[in-house]
Amino acid sequence: MHYKLIFILIICGYSGIGQETKIEWSPDYQITIEDFKGPQTKINQKGSSVYVQSGVSMELAVQMSNFEFMFTKNFNSKITCTFQKEAATLIAPDSIRAVQLANLVQYDFDLSELYTRKIRKELFENKKTFSNVTFFQPYFDKMIAERNKVSSKIYTDTDFGTNTALLEKEHKEVLKEIDLLSDYCKACKPPKNKKN
Repeated sequence: MHYKLIFILIICGYSGIGQETKIEWSPDYQITIEDFKGPQTKINQKGSSVYVQSGVSMELAVQMSNFEFMFTKNFNSKITCTFQKEAATLIAPDSIRAVQLANLVQYDFDLSELYTRKIRKELFENKKTFSNVTFFQPYFDKMIAERNKVSSKIYTDTDFGTNTALLEKEHKEVLKEIDLLSDYCKACKPPKNKKN
């Protein structure tokens, strides 16, 4: 009996450890230098290399029967924006540059949440009763491409975060847009369409 209980506690402990490295988007979560757990991460005064891999991803997970799918319209809980610490890598010559890169990744994390909400909205507005599961793909692909284009532009325009004023300005705009799509947070229920 004791062995079973200990085994269960060990399994729960390991699953808890694994989950700490994957953070779901939250308006309160602020990415710091310490969050970059990728094995190549380093801040080295001797080097001049600058590199960042965000560790941000958008995931779509739908597991339901065709019957359930047919009558489901709200997919908010099925689409998630996450930051994976183990996949996040940062290389910078000093801590000032490292903070700039961390701020750039925070922007990217928030931008990804914005596009996650845009995907949720598109799916909610376009899902029909007899749609099949493949109806997701065009909306998902369109939004991912748009997000990547915006992200790439900001990385370039801010010179990988060194133009802090521009990054801050663009970040504020993203946060405003997230607020405008508050009905499409992961735990939210979108409003029903009003009939005239």
